[in-house]
Amino acid sequence: MRFRGGIGRATLGISISVVALALVFRSVDLGAALEVLKGADPRWIALMVAFLSADVLLRAIRWRGLLAPVGVVPLRDTLASLLVGYLANNVLPARLGEIVRSHDLGGRTGISRSTILGTIVVERVVDTLVVVVIAAVAILVLSVRGIVASAVLVGVAITGLLVVAIAVGILAHRLPGAEKVTAVLARRPRIHGALVRLRVGLAIAGHVRTMAAAVVLTVLAWSCTVLAFAAAAQAVAVEPTMGQAALLAAGTALSTAIPAGPGYVGTFELAAVTIAASVGIPRESALAIAVLVHVTTLLLTSAGGALALVAGGRRRRVVPIPEGVPEVDG
Repeated sequence: MRFRGGIGRATLGISISVVALALVFRSVDLGAALEVLKGADPRWIALMVAFLSADVLLRAIRWRGLLAPVGVVPLRDTLASLLVGYLANNVLPARLGEIVRSHDLGGRTGISRSTILGTIVVERVVDTLVVVVIAAVAILVLSVRGIVASAVLVGVAITGLLVVAIAVGILAHRLPGAEKVTAVLARRPRIHGALVRLRVGLAIAGHVRTMAAAVVLTVLAWSCTVLAFAAAAQAVAVEPTMGQAALLAAGTALSTAIPAGPGYVGTFELAAVTIAASVGIPRESALAIAVLVHVTTLLLTSAGGALALVAGGRRRRVVPIPEGVPEVDG
């Protein structure tokens, strides 16, 4: 049954990608877009690669910071596991890369995979929150209306639900009926233990200083992404405002929440073309920008993930701080 469910999700994702690509092909002159790509300035492309690389590094540093209350993990390990997760996301549907990287880092460090997964959930919420704020500010500055603005509002709603979900996860043991649920789970110690360890990871959300640092690093990482989109636009002779580049970066990021095929192919490009049309950027240029950023990101993360897998990583001794993790900084 689980296998059939996985096949069903994969089929749905691939179907969505195919539909998205069909919509892009119908609305864009592919010949003209190809000509735009052929004329791309390699100097701006090099700058784009540098910004995208900095983005990945900042995210690895952020994840290490989120893991700090749980255990002291070397940056090389968080970077390697992050890239392995990105590689998995590039070839697997439904963001399974998040599970893969928690498993990979657990193998490298000996920290509970459930706890690591909890920190990833917190990381995803911080990421979504910052992206939604960037998108919201951009649509206000650019006075964008229509489907793009509606999509951002949906993102705001989803972010609110994610924050509530984390709060429930942290405080689950205090909610009405928690004792009965605990008694039932006690009959299945493996599941109960995994949930307890997951909560340890989620409890990181109560660390004020840790979360403040995570937000700062997230803003810096997304600033690099925005600058990467701006550099890609300059490469194809488009001079975007920072607001336009920010909306393209945030909008395409939000599009990855759609259950598309591996690597978010199709939905990423459709989001870029739709957003560009709403801010006055030609669709052909928008598709060229999207292809430059998307293909470069896929190549960087896939190559990095493959190298991390080949290099492997022997289990390193970390300094664990398991059950004693405080919920709120003092």
